[in-house]
Amino acid sequence: MIEFSGRGAGFATAERPFHSRIAYAAAPVVADPAAENIPGAPAALDWESTLRFRRHLWSYGFGVAEAMDTAQRGAGLDYPATRELIRRSAAEAREHGGKICAGVGTDQLPAGPAALDDIRKAYAEQLQDVQEAGAQPVLMCSRHLAAAARGADDYRRIYGELLSQADGPVLLHWLGEAFDPLLAGYWGGGTETVLEIIGEHAAKVAGIKMSLLDAGLEVDMRRRLPAGVQMFTGDDFHYPELILGDEQGYSDALLGVLAVIAPPAAAAFRALDEGDTEAYEMILAPTVPLARHLFAAPTYHYKTGIVFLNWLAGHQDHLLMVGGAQAGRSPRHLAELIRLADAAGLLPDAELAAHRTRAWLTTVGMDR
Repeated sequence: MIEFSGRGAGFATAERPFHSRIAYAAAPVVADPAAENIPGAPAALDWESTLRFRRHLWSYGFGVAEAMDTAQRGAGLDYPATRELIRRSAAEAREHGGKICAGVGTDQLPAGPAALDDIRKAYAEQLQDVQEAGAQPVLMCSRHLAAAARGADDYRRIYGELLSQADGPVLLHWLGEAFDPLLAGYWGGGTETVLEIIGEHAAKVAGIKMSLLDAGLEVDMRRRLPAGVQMFTGDDFHYPELILGDEQGYSDALLGVLAVIAPPAAAAFRALDEGDTEAYEMILAPTVPLARHLFAAPTYHYKTGIVFLNWLAGHQDHLLMVGGAQAGRSPRHLAELIRLADAAGLLPDAELAAHRTRAWLTTVGMDR
């Protein structure tokens, strides 16, 4: 049986907001446990629990990155549920003064081949939905575009038209194939294509999130961005050093891992506000082994671990996920995650975590 340290209690109370970095947490959704959330079925959400978790993130000073990969876009969360999620979360953000951005994709199209014009129209529809909801758009990578594009020119045309239609500055999003193998070869020309698109439309690009798990590539691109365009790290392996930065700059953050490490991460960012890099690094150091385990290959199943940890921390009452995705990680993987989460200070109530761990170990046959 795992012995819980209670370290998470030290981060359980939200303090003053941090200000030296912009940080969005990509938030998961909570499935309705009484609904038919099985593979292929329409997603049914527990709205109160889903929105309560967003209020938790705002209370620690984080923005919410809504309807991103962490919310199971393209992996159980269908577009009607996505649109309603964005609408409800944006309304909640206005009520609570929270910062919010939301994903724009093409997942209302059927899986499989699509014409470029249909892809453009699908993107435009979602862009309008996000803008009408009042969230900042994040132009996500599209599986349809990855399959249909014949080169960099197709990406330039599609993104150029979308940026021209945007009401204001948006965020671009580059999700690597570790997170979604169907996005291999995106942009048709790598960083050069992205930089050309940003350069041509710099007034409409607030920043870009890179989720390639390649710190060197991110730093190189960060240094080449036009003035006023921010780099948001999506690197769940190297985030401490990328956010800390160097003499030439730093990355802000839009990360899935922040959904589970928000309390200690907020404390680390407050230390960074005060110039205390030693405390910043000390607080975040134990979160890195957890993040590397959470996002271990196959990386796209990390969402199972995030929901599992949120259950242990008391943010939701069950382990079920839309699309039946709770089966994405093995009991052995999750048992190690418990140990790493306690060491990182992610479990605010050690007694609750111990109770739920005992119950879970019994159900998976690991209580001996």
